Amino acid sequence: SSPIVEKILKQKDEEKKEFRNPDSPKSIKFHKYKPSVSKALFKTCGKPYLVGSFMKILYDCTLFVQPWLLGKTIEVIQNRNIDSKLGYLYASMLFVTGLVGSIILQQYFHISFVTSIRVRSSLLTAVYKKVFRLNNFGRVDFTVGEMVNLMTVDTQKCYDLLTYLNVLWSGPFQIIVSFVYLYLLMGWSILAGFGVLLFFIPISSCFSTFEKKFQAKQMVFKDRRSKFMNEILAGINILKLYSWEDSFIANILRIRNGELKLIKKAMLLQANHGFALTLAPFLVSFLTFLVYVMLGNNLTAEKAFVAISLFNIIRFPLFLLPMVIANIAQFRVSAKRLSKFLKSEELEPVLESDDINSKNAIEICNGTFKWSDTGDAILQNISLKIPCGSLTAIVGQVGSGKSSLVSAILGEIKKVSGEVLVKDSISYVSQQPWIQNRSFRDNITFVSDYESNRYNKVVDACALKPDINSLPGGDRTEIGEKGINLSGGQKQRISIARAVYHNSEIYIMDDPLSAVDAHVGKHIFDQVIGSNGLLNKKTRILVTHNLTYLPLVDQIIVLSDNKISECGSYEELKNNAGAFAEFLKTFHHEVKNDEETYSNELEYEGNEVNAIEGLNVEIIDNKIEPEHALSFTNLAYASNSCVSVFEDLKNDETDKNDEIDENELYKKEAQQILARHEKTVLLKGSEVLITQEVSETGKVKRSVYLTYSKSISILLTILFLFFGLMSEGFSLYSRIWLAEWSSNRNASNHQRDLYLGIYGALGVSQGLSAMLQAVVLCFGVVRASKALHNNLLKNVLRSPMSFFETTPMGRIVNRFSKDINLIDESIPKTIKSFVSCFFTLCGTVFIISYTTPIFLAAFVPIGVAYFFTQRFYVASSRQLQRIESVRRSPIYNHFFESINGASTIRAYRLNDEFISENESKIDFSQEASFPMVCSNRWLAMRLETCGHLITFFAALFSIIQRGNLSPGMVGLSISYALQITQTLNWLVRMSSELETNIVSVERVKEYIDLPSEAAAVIHDSRPQNDWPSAGAIMFQNFCLRYRKDLDLVLKNITFNVEPSSKVGLVGRTGAGKSSIANALFRIIEPASGSILIDNVDISTIGLHDLRSRITIIPQDPVLFSGTLRFNIDPFNQFDDAEIWRVLEISNLKSHVSSLEGGLLHEILEGGKNLSVGQRQLVCLARAVLRKSKILVLDEATSSVDLETDAFIQEVIRKEFKSSTVLCIAHRLNTILDYDKIIVLSHGEIIEYDSPKILFQQQGEFYKMMKDAGLSAE
Repeated sequence: SSPIVEKILKQKDEEKKEFRNPDSPKSIKFHKYKPSVSKALFKTCGKPYLVGSFMKILYDCTLFVQPWLLGKTIEVIQNRNIDSKLGYLYASMLFVTGLVGSIILQQYFHISFVTSIRVRSSLLTAVYKKVFRLNNFGRVDFTVGEMVNLMTVDTQKCYDLLTYLNVLWSGPFQIIVSFVYLYLLMGWSILAGFGVLLFFIPISSCFSTFEKKFQAKQMVFKDRRSKFMNEILAGINILKLYSWEDSFIANILRIRNGELKLIKKAMLLQANHGFALTLAPFLVSFLTFLVYVMLGNNLTAEKAFVAISLFNIIRFPLFLLPMVIANIAQFRVSAKRLSKFLKSEELEPVLESDDINSKNAIEICNGTFKWSDTGDAILQNISLKIPCGSLTAIVGQVGSGKSSLVSAILGEIKKVSGEVLVKDSISYVSQQPWIQNRSFRDNITFVSDYESNRYNKVVDACALKPDINSLPGGDRTEIGEKGINLSGGQKQRISIARAVYHNSEIYIMDDPLSAVDAHVGKHIFDQVIGSNGLLNKKTRILVTHNLTYLPLVDQIIVLSDNKISECGSYEELKNNAGAFAEFLKTFHHEVKNDEETYSNELEYEGNEVNAIEGLNVEIIDNKIEPEHALSFTNLAYASNSCVSVFEDLKNDETDKNDEIDENELYKKEAQQILARHEKTVLLKGSEVLITQEVSETGKVKRSVYLTYSKSISILLTILFLFFGLMSEGFSLYSRIWLAEWSSNRNASNHQRDLYLGIYGALGVSQGLSAMLQAVVLCFGVVRASKALHNNLLKNVLRSPMSFFETTPMGRIVNRFSKDINLIDESIPKTIKSFVSCFFTLCGTVFIISYTTPIFLAAFVPIGVAYFFTQRFYVASSRQLQRIESVRRSPIYNHFFESINGASTIRAYRLNDEFISENESKIDFSQEASFPMVCSNRWLAMRLETCGHLITFFAALFSIIQRGNLSPGMVGLSISYALQITQTLNWLVRMSSELETNIVSVERVKEYIDLPSEAAAVIHDSRPQNDWPSAGAIMFQNFCLRYRKDLDLVLKNITFNVEPSSKVGLVGRTGAGKSSIANALFRIIEPASGSILIDNVDISTIGLHDLRSRITIIPQDPVLFSGTLRFNIDPFNQFDDAEIWRVLEISNLKSHVSSLEGGLLHEILEGGKNLSVGQRQLVCLARAVLRKSKILVLDEATSSVDLETDAFIQEVIRKEFKSSTVLCIAHRLNTILDYDKIIVLSHGEIIEYDSPKILFQQQGEFYKMMKDAGLSAE
């Protein structure tokens, strides 16, 4: 990786910070009070920059030799007495000096581009590293979208500036030397031209200031768009299920339109700026010539065209300076943004105890913690000691601070006072599991090496063997981004397995068993967490709501009102007269049963344990008297449902201090039980789930250019070319006119005035034509950018879910960030430069050929060589650009993954490993960038050699034919020839850049052409406005497969659901429960058969009409940044009174009323400022607001505590009494009062009747009930 820019620490007592450069043994230090990205970059890259500057000075010196040689050549033409051999010498010197200058220039460019690549790589790494150090304030200030923009847009701005930064001093240097030369040539008349230049400098500065302001405003819109786009892609499943695409598209387009308005203003400003800068060099020459002849001097060809050559030298820095100044303005904005990010507050490192003899693994002494500087403390006066090797449970009511205490131990929240000491390494299981886009095995082994024995023990203990066996590629099967194809329980078990496999000394588990079924949780506790588990000698901290496990822990920490209210063993707390003891009395019967169950298992180790059957489950009142400080409401569910049926359970008499070795009978029975109730989407036939990104090969297709032209509009394209042609035509004719003027030595005053007047008119016309060309381009490219982005947005959001499941989010974001940015900014500049260079080249060849027709004989072979060189280069460059674009996506994919898992990575202390992986991905991307730089230099040398040959032959043939040529035409010919080197070089570079940048249009077009879902609305087949009015559902011989080449996941499904009935869907993993929900919403289209809702075949109506009329409460509560009101009613269909009503029903009214802004309270990205339970209640409010006749619950309460679960079930029973409810059940007790139960197995219905009848039949449902310790009574 290139040099890494480290950022300055925030401690006030620290004066300096090192910026380390791996290429240098020394560290670069800065004073803390002036941290600056600009200074850091200069210190890191100053040496190569200075070497490049030296090369640039040498090149600039060779540049001024050529006008002198031009003057000498014209002198040979004018004075026939001079030996022609001297003319041949001058022609040869023109070639040699040009060639030497090109060699030096290419060395300079190589150094500049390589340094720029290193800087970009350094900044990418710096941003990535900062992610792991950001504290909570920083994470609030910088959303994922903003951080993506820092990596894509802002680092690119730094790259763009450093490539041509030397122009900032080289340009003025060339201008000053040119004016000194002009003074020696034309005397004091040059002061007129110099005055013009001084006049235009403040004007240019003013334009640059406005450009900087527009750039800063643009970045605000880019950040907002990027942030919102990231959220949309992360929650795309919700958008489709709720048919919210149109609302979110409208929001994105509002942001985009604001961005495009600023782009248009900036481009119009640049058009006026360009007019001023096009006019400036012409006015310099015009006023210089005007004053010169007015002073009575005769304007000879030698003076005129040497002056023109010098004006051309001035023209190039004047052409580049505005671009560099604009880049500086953009860089300053980006550098400021990067500095703000890199200087944002960081996490304070947790102190590691150096007392190896300490009996405590973790100690907190008088700790007070808060999430933000302005907020109240979330934990106060916390003091605790956790002994080495102990099992500690942290309990407390919702919002009491359990997860905050875990964050305090991990150093994730701000410590206001006190001390936190951690003795050993940590493994962390977060409440919301973090899954990487890797194979099943790689997610468990994480960064550790694979050891089969250890791996198999962990997999068995975490109940993952059945899941692995069901996967098409076993544990080598790719899981998918964020574990998209796994259930919540499976993701949590993988997270636990990862922690166990890592083999740390301390294990912190934040409510790890809530997302798994009761019997699975019991198995994991026994085999992993408990006294006989794999971690029995490790220090374990378990956050839990479940009473079942509390008698088995060594220490219980009770949290209440952000403080530790009690701490001790289970027996100690039970004997105390505290809130915990009071709670135990309330649920004495249930707790006693649990204690007996576990004590039997422990006491009769190695003997059979009789199954506990016939347990009756009654609905327990959700309310507990206010005097009970701890609200463990409905945790009694856990104490009953946790009991599993394990028959013939025998343990070998082995040493269980190291491992638990169970007999095959136990394993077989356990594996059958553990596979139940969880959903998954298994893609059979291949281990690989995520599609590989492929790049096009060969030339960019004409259809891509046609797409872009049509986006601009054909009329604007023609006008753009017309004004470009007019501008070059006026420029060409003004030079011819000057040649005629300078050749007429005997012109009268009237003729002189005519020459001056027409010459001035031609120059002004050229400037106006160039400005009109820029204005037309402005309107055209803004139109194209709008069309391409809007089509991309609409087509991506209309793509089927299979596309999002197999395409990493970073790859999609790459289109919306990097590619759209290139279309907005880079392509317009490249097109303008390419067209200008092309017309200039045509004009140059025309002038030289017109002056010396014999030149064509030399031009043909040079032109052929040029053509093949250009063709070879463009093909290579284009493909390298495609490869670089493809290789860029893994950087963003890894970045997204790292942001989502930052707390887990920090807890494992694996920052360095992930930083190294990020650097490897950057290096992999740069493997395509570096060859592009080298190929540019390869091309430039060959092209400039062709250009120098053209100059040589133009001068040579002029000497040969000097008897037939006027000095003015010779000066015109050679002065144009001197430009051709830069023109050829710039033309091929622009053609290459155009073709490489047009790849962005190609990549956007690729996604625009993606196959879409069915139509949102079918106008000829729209249901009635009140459909569905009853809610009857009929599946008829319904078959479903996820892809054409895969097996059926639903096979001949036929069943009827009566209106207003409540139906539960149950079955083992992969049975097809979620597939039925997906089929009902047409997330996947059927292979055969039909679904009728109120006698309407849903395949005949539009997706919007279907999805907007039925409702689902999904497993994962997804919220978006914006107001709370927007999250509940994005289409603004309901009034505030109705919103408040559903909030009251959802038990959120009091909380929302206390929030600043009420309904307009801003929700942070992903709903971070609401708890998981509150987010699920917002989803409930959405469902109540829609009040559809059909409601689907897809394990809607699996990730919430039992209290919230019971509340949600009660609201559904009350508010959806007259609606049809389909419930994919996570806890069987929640559907025992339903009308019917559908039992699925391997995609087929094996049982369908009332719960009571199914229980009496003693079939599959009966077995599931017994496994959970339930009955139908």
